[in-house]
Amino acid sequence: MHILGLSAFYHDSAAALLRDGDILAAAQEERFTRKKHDAGFPANAIRYCLDEAGIGLQDVDYITFYDKPLVKFERLVETYLACAPRGIRSFVTAMPVWLKEKLYLKGLLKKELAGLAGCSEKALPPLLFGEHHHSHAASAFYPGPFEKAAVMCLDGVGEWATSSVWLGEDNRLTPQWEIDFPHSLGLLYSAFTYYAGFKVNSGEYKLMGLAPYGEPRYVDLILDKLLDLKEDGSFRLDMTYFDYPAGLTMTNRRFDALFGGPPRRPESDIGQREMDLARSIQVVTEEIVLRLARTVHRELGVDRLCLAGGVALNCVANGRLLREGPFADIWIQPAAGDAGGALGAALATWHEYLGEPRTPRQPDGMQGAYLGPAFDDAAIRAFLDAGGIPYRTLDDDALFEELAGLLDAGKVVGWFNGRMEFGPRSLGARSILGDPRNTAMQSVMNLKIKYRESFRPFAPAVLDERVSDWFELDRPSPYMLIVADVRGDRRLAMSEAQKRLFGIEKLMIPRSELPAVTHVDYSARIQTVHADTNPRFHRLLAAFERRTGCPVLVNTSFNVRGEPIVCTPEDAWRCFMRTEMDHLVLGNCILDKQAQPKTARDESWRQEFALD
Repeated sequence: MHILGLSAFYHDSAAALLRDGDILAAAQEERFTRKKHDAGFPANAIRYCLDEAGIGLQDVDYITFYDKPLVKFERLVETYLACAPRGIRSFVTAMPVWLKEKLYLKGLLKKELAGLAGCSEKALPPLLFGEHHHSHAASAFYPGPFEKAAVMCLDGVGEWATSSVWLGEDNRLTPQWEIDFPHSLGLLYSAFTYYAGFKVNSGEYKLMGLAPYGEPRYVDLILDKLLDLKEDGSFRLDMTYFDYPAGLTMTNRRFDALFGGPPRRPESDIGQREMDLARSIQVVTEEIVLRLARTVHRELGVDRLCLAGGVALNCVANGRLLREGPFADIWIQPAAGDAGGALGAALATWHEYLGEPRTPRQPDGMQGAYLGPAFDDAAIRAFLDAGGIPYRTLDDDALFEELAGLLDAGKVVGWFNGRMEFGPRSLGARSILGDPRNTAMQSVMNLKIKYRESFRPFAPAVLDERVSDWFELDRPSPYMLIVADVRGDRRLAMSEAQKRLFGIEKLMIPRSELPAVTHVDYSARIQTVHADTNPRFHRLLAAFERRTGCPVLVNTSFNVRGEPIVCTPEDAWRCFMRTEMDHLVLGNCILDKQAQPKTARDESWRQEFALD
């Protein structure tokens, strides 16, 4: 039996396909269209999933959409009525789209699906609709490794819920309670993202990365003015400071007055205020997450927790929850945002609608999140040969030894290997790699490869069996969703003068033996690499360790700023040629930048991709 799950029309459209309850394929539409956070109907992602299964759409038994548009429309209308006459501009802007498309989304989906399949709408499989937070919860619990667990979903907003708690057991998810719109931890964090001059729904991770440069000067002000936070983690926002329920912006002039001025203009210089705001809202977010977790643990009496929703991508909060929270273990869906809702919708159909049993798998059922397209060496060579692109082909042993030497020499390598990742993180399938011991690597990668802000940290990929030798972490973190500190004996002592530095002045001070992946607070966003889920990446790390004694590499996503992660060999080659990467590895083919035709640097991406 095949079940197709879909998310679309808001942001991060995706498709996921199950066969007899097993995850066969999943991908975001942005990877195919090259439009970041693409919200359109995921035609390309659906085609990929069907091709991976070797079936047509009419062979699918059920199609499930990840939320209920009519309930979401009800929330919008009620919100506009409650805010009237304020918000009339936003109402006028939003309603034509709803009245033309989203209100009739079932018909729109059927039309698009029939066009894709080349059949009549009557010939389509049954179309079901899930509920937004239920889809998140299903994506967190059903592929997770626990027999029984609490499930916490935290995001901006679904239909009404912004935070929800569930009990997962066997093949059931039982709702416990929720916090409803407009009181939203995700939207509170997004409001500060907007105020700091970053894009909502894509810049939140920048705010998290900026936080360690600042001081928590505004925590008391946030808790006193913006937020009524209870001991159990429940909260209410003072909506007189926010404009998002019915406006065109996240915050308003009252918010500006509270924090001493208007929002930072995008792409302008980042000042100490923005750093302090980032640190302050990060501290508040972590406190809310910890209080909620303690309450859930006390109420449900279980010692395992699963997480999903956009807030679950806050890996700093996840690290504190793991270290300081009441749960013995946590598991986070790697595609925690709306893309993962497609997978959750399909899994809920299998286990709950159809009543099929569930057997937890170890380490989990996500296959390392390597669920996207793969390209074998024949397809890669065909692309390279057709373009007359110079390359060499090496067997694995020779390739890994050569790459270990290149990385040791300070070269930056594009790494295209196996099935593409599902979710926002590159995990060693579509990655850019570097030497974490190199003091210049962080700035080189940010400014010459990624073309992004200098303060942005990079993540370490480390052999799973060696993680505790380098970091204060005693368990796997395969999805780069846990932040932990570098071990004390790997840190570098700071002088008294260095300790007195503030803000961005801290950036160039090496903090450990791994300066390229150690943030200014000695933390790192860790990916553990496992031989069973990504054997080639594991072998590369092992080769680098044999050469250098270091089982760690810098791992960042294979893209330039504003571009989705690369999907195809052509995407990877184009990104390679647009940047100052030194080498590109496509399967067993290795390309040297110096051997490529001497042509003018392709700068078209600056117009092609909107800055995120």
